[in-house]
Amino acid sequence: MHGILLINLGTPNSPKPKDVFRYLNEFLTDKHVIDLPYVARQLLVRGVIVPKRYKTSAKNYQTIWTEEGSPLLVHTKKLQKELGKILGEDFAVEIGMRYQNPSISKALDNLRKMHPEKITIIPLFPQYATATTGSICDLILSKLKTWKPLPELKLVTRFYNHPTMIKAFASIAASYDISSYDHVLISFHGLPEKALKKDDIQGKCLTCSHCCHTLSSSNKHCYGAQCYATAKALAKSLSLERYTVCFQSRLGKEPWLQPFTSDCILSLAKQGCKRLLVISPAFVADCLETLHEIAIEYKEEFLRHGGEELTLVESLNAHPLWVQTLKELITEPVSPHF
Repeated sequence: MHGILLINLGTPNSPKPKDVFRYLNEFLTDKHVIDLPYVARQLLVRGVIVPKRYKTSAKNYQTIWTEEGSPLLVHTKKLQKELGKILGEDFAVEIGMRYQNPSISKALDNLRKMHPEKITIIPLFPQYATATTGSICDLILSKLKTWKPLPELKLVTRFYNHPTMIKAFASIAASYDISSYDHVLISFHGLPEKALKKDDIQGKCLTCSHCCHTLSSSNKHCYGAQCYATAKALAKSLSLERYTVCFQSRLGKEPWLQPFTSDCILSLAKQGCKRLLVISPAFVADCLETLHEIAIEYKEEFLRHGGEELTLVESLNAHPLWVQTLKELITEPVSPHF
C-alpha cells in the first residue's frame, strides 16, 4: 500500500465568528507565519491582530461559503476523490489541513492503520515558503518521529514549474477570451521581505530590485524567484504579451514583496484599463484569497477607479490536468525544471 497525504493551509470549521477566531489564532501564532519571539507573537496575535480582524474575516468567509461548506475544503475533497480514482486500489489518499480540520494528525493516523510501505506527502503549494510548506514539513516530521518502523517517505516541497501543472493553469485561463482583456495580472500570495532573506543561503536576496525576476542557481530556492518562474512559464504557454506579476494579501507595516496587486489594479485603472483578467497560480484551490480578496475586494476597487470588468480565472481545484500533475509527482522523480 502506498499512502498519499495532500495538505493545504486550512479553513475555519464554519464562517461563524467564534470559529474564525479560533482558526486565526491557530494560524497566526505559528512561528513560521509571524516571525517573532513566542511571547511577543502571542501578545500581538491574540491581543491585537485577531480581536481586530476576526469579525471582518467572518463576514468575508460568509460571502464565499457554500451549502457544501468551505470552498477550500470542498475542492480538496473532490481532488482527493479524483486522485484516488486514477491511482487505483494500491493507493490510499488522505487529506489534511495545517490548521483546523481535517487535521494532519488524523490523516496520518488513518494512513498508519493501513501499514503503508511508502508515504508520499504533498503540501499543495507550488512555490516553497517557510510559512506554508516549511511549517507543514516541521509538523509532519515531528509526528512521524514516533512511528516505528517508519515507511519509505517522499516529501514534495515545490513544483512551481511542473509542465503539467503549467498546462493545467493555462488550459483554464485559455477558456477565457484573453485577447478581449486590456491586461492580465498574475497575482501570488505575498511574503515579508525578511522571510525571503531568512531563507537565503547565499546572502544575495533583494540585493537589487529585480533579483527575483530571473531564476538562477543562486536564487532557485527563493519564493519570489519561483513565483516569477511560474508566471513566465504560464505566460509563455498562453503567449501573453501584456501581463504583470504582483503580490497580494500583505499583513502589517513591514516591507513585503512588491509590486502589490492592489497598487497594480489602481495604476491600471488610472491608465484607462477597462477589462482586467487575474490569474492566481499560488493557489491550487479557490479560497478566501481568490474568491473574496480578488473576485470581490479587488473587483470593487477596480470598478471604483474607472474599470469596467475584473475577471478571476478559477483555480485548479479538481481539474483533470491538476489531478494528472499530482499523479506524476507521486509516481515520478521530483525534478523542478530549472
